[in-house]
Amino acid sequence: MTMASGCLDTPLGPLSVISETGRIERLRWGDFSAGPPTPEIAAALDQLAAYFAGDLREFDLPLHVEASPFQQAVCTAMLAIPFGETRTYGDLAHDLNVPAQAIGGACGGNPIPVIIPCHRVLGAHSLGGYSGDGGVETKVWLLKHEGAGGLLI
Repeated sequence: MTMASGCLDTPLGPLSVISETGRIERLRWGDFSAGPPTPEIAAALDQLAAYFAGDLREFDLPLHVEASPFQQAVCTAMLAIPFGETRTYGDLAHDLNVPAQAIGGACGGNPIPVIIPCHRVLGAHSLGGYSGDGGVETKVWLLKHEGAGGLLI
């Protein structure tokens, strides 16, 4: 199967969704759309539009994280964090029996941000980082949009 992509204008700027093998494999900041959207791209764009409109709290999309087993485990742990809630790098590190720094690196390598909610992972006493366009400001926007983050934002 060939690669497909589509783009959505969001409050954070254009976001492109990329799929291969019929599953979402990447979300990139910017417009990288090419050709007509496949069913999974159309579904992802619809769900992202609903998320940014405040009408969707949980994505239901076919995802494929092309990464190491550790990165896949961290992405699975992030997917388990409910809308409007947060966990710390230390929480995930404890759950996966690894150092917190390893969790930070895996969050930074998340290939499908927003849909796999790495923005919901915080430092114990800070917001931590965010690898998407806009950095921490984007993370703050996403957390506020979800009503999460408490006193840190």
